[in-house]
Amino acid sequence: MNILKEWYEKIEQADDVASLEEIRIAVFGKKGVLAGEFAKMKSAPNEEKSKIAKELNTHKTALMQQLSDKKIELQTKELYAKMEAEAIDVSMFSTKSSAGALHPVMQTMDRIVEYFASMNFTVKTGSMVEDDFHNFEALNLPTYHPARDMQDTFYFKDAMLLRTHTSPVQIRTMMATQPPIRMIAPGAVFRRDYDLTHTPMFHQIEGLLVDEAGKVSFANLKFILEDFLKYMFGDVAVRFRPSFFPFTEPSAEVDISCVFCKGDGCRVCSHTGWLEVLGCGIVDPNVFEAVKYENVSGYAFGLGVERFAMLIHQIGDLRSLFEGDLKLLEQFQ
Repeated sequence: MNILKEWYEKIEQADDVASLEEIRIAVFGKKGVLAGEFAKMKSAPNEEKSKIAKELNTHKTALMQQLSDKKIELQTKELYAKMEAEAIDVSMFSTKSSAGALHPVMQTMDRIVEYFASMNFTVKTGSMVEDDFHNFEALNLPTYHPARDMQDTFYFKDAMLLRTHTSPVQIRTMMATQPPIRMIAPGAVFRRDYDLTHTPMFHQIEGLLVDEAGKVSFANLKFILEDFLKYMFGDVAVRFRPSFFPFTEPSAEVDISCVFCKGDGCRVCSHTGWLEVLGCGIVDPNVFEAVKYENVSGYAFGLGVERFAMLIHQIGDLRSLFEGDLKLLEQFQ
């Protein structure tokens, strides 16, 4: 069995996994050394075959164990060498590092909040899961009101739902606070829409001002919204169109002159020269009745943050804001 003993030394001298694999094939392959030794047993005397087979199997087991141990040793050695070669000094400054930036929607929201904070509006937040009363009933949207069809809603059990607007924050604030109130409510809202201009989740900022009866008028609302829109879009024309919202009366849609064509008419503004940007109005008395307010007046407004972000940054598809496309997001670094 001297021919087998030399392979122990060859295994020990192997210096990489590839050469060790060549040794394994040479010893254990179909035409390997062991197969040849077992084949020789045919010509051996019968009384010696048992002894030869036992010795061969002992060598076979020992060689397999040595191969396995050596392979682990070589693989560990190669791993440490690779780790050492690829080591990174995390404290070293790299000019290849790219700077991060706020998402365009968050940039826009921060800018809007900044304006209203400068006008002494407090920022209020609330739960994204609401009940029917705070999301609809208290806002003059009773069950079966046709205006509910304008908001395709995600419902849970027991009349719970994902809020369709941030107006419930206004209701909860009024129920917990006495006038005067001067607040905005930014946050995520949810509706079952998905197309070029709608996504199931988007962001709103709604504002509310409440004071003693006679102290708040549509003129106050008109002034602050005109000032706000010029702050956001620069020198644009602003117009108010009569509209309908269940929670305000009178109500209005607010348009600005198209920021793309400067009012001349283009595809974006459907050749009208105007872009709708938000809704507003004087708070409906039924809303004040729901929160048990008396002898007060107020105004409210609401806007979609994504709508503003798309206009400011000239983004054509609302859905692209939520796809995580680095080609788009890297433009805002």
